[in-house]
Amino acid sequence: MLFAIDVGNTNMVLGLYKEGLWSKTWRISTDQKRTIDEYYALISSLVRDAHFRPQDVAGVVLTNVVPPLQGTIEAVAERLFGREPLVVGAGVRTGMKIRTDNPREVGSDRIVNAVAALHLYGAPAIIVDFGTATTFDVLSPQGDYLGGAIAPGIGISAEALFLRASKLSRVELERPKHAIGKNTVDSMQSGLIFGYAGLVEGMVARLKSELGCPCKVIATGGLARVIAEETTVFDAINDNLTLEGLRLIYELNK
Repeated sequence: MLFAIDVGNTNMVLGLYKEGLWSKTWRISTDQKRTIDEYYALISSLVRDAHFRPQDVAGVVLTNVVPPLQGTIEAVAERLFGREPLVVGAGVRTGMKIRTDNPREVGSDRIVNAVAALHLYGAPAIIVDFGTATTFDVLSPQGDYLGGAIAPGIGISAEALFLRASKLSRVELERPKHAIGKNTVDSMQSGLIFGYAGLVEGMVARLKSELGCPCKVIATGGLARVIAEETTVFDAINDNLTLEGLRLIYELNK
């Protein structure tokens, strides 16, 4: 069995890969204030409730975009599973050429997604990951990572409206009945949901034009399905894309 950990700015996704599939996945909030003991208690309780033994885990793989949590999560993995995790970063084989100005500054989660997309869907491709930020990553026809774009995530966009506009309240990220909102909540939801779908469609069109050839567009991330319901731009939605990329990279580095 393989245990994969994807530490994002807002959420942490955990997955157990067993017998050729992701038999169990979890999503928990990322909190830099949690101690090693607190994360250990939380993750070990999830493992226990899933009815598998930590000692049966043959390997652990980790990607992390929150540097202050690096030592904490590594310590939890070693304590719980008795194994040092493979940390995706400089020096780890990915099987992919990264053709950016400074490959070391590209988020490891973006490369992990690209590896998974190449394996599952082929190239060329565009990967849209709806996380704290929404990232757009582009693969060339040869399967090289070319770069992409980063936009504010829909969640932090909604929070910014609440924090910076004194008369606007927090709203649920739900589809309103109409684009023309008849009240403040509907108006905000229209701008957030329909407006964000327009942002995604516009960015994908620009990236395709620059790429210069047809390509598949894959969506992933916590809010992918919310936006996917409002656009036909996606060829596939894969909730486990990052976990699958972690598995592939782990296999490549065994």
